[in-house]
Amino acid sequence: MHKTRTSPPGTRETRISVRIKPAEKAIIARAARLRRATLTEFVLENALQAASQLIADQKHFEMAPEQFRRFCRALDAPPAKNLKAMQRLLNEPSVLDE
Repeated sequence: MHKTRTSPPGTRETRISVRIKPAEKAIIARAARLRRATLTEFVLENALQAASQLIADQKHFEMAPEQFRRFCRALDAPPAKNLKAMQRLLNEPSVLDE
């Protein structure tokens, strides 16, 4: 399920050049064909997905001192009143478990 990318008029595109072994290229090309995508589409889609995941795993957030104190108080507060619902939620499979 690939999407064809079209650039808005007037935008520039840049190239990325990668040297790989013929056997590696053959594997990637075969996977691209299975997805009915061009080699470029397949490589770009998968590189972007891997990069986005890595960046998401490394994200941190900043907050003002007062926000941090409120955040800590919320973490230290007793559990929610509806503890059974929270337990059920935490025990259900997540989309990340797939």
